[in-house]
Amino acid sequence: MASFSISIVTRVLAGLARDCKAATAVEYGLILALMVIVLIAGVGSLGTQTSETWNGLYNRISVATGR
Repeated sequence: MASFSISIVTRVLAGLARDCKAATAVEYGLILALMVIVLIAGVGSLGTQTSETWNGLYNRISVATGR
């Protein structure tokens, strides 16, 4: 099933690459995909840092209040 999907995507991209306007669209699509990957990685990293900050704050408050 995955190879079938990959073959369809490959054929569509090959067909689009023949046309100059379509080639530009493919390039923009690749740039957009890269930006989405970077954005997802950044949001994941930010989420981890935020979680660690809140956990550290919780631990300090627990120690200060004796709980």
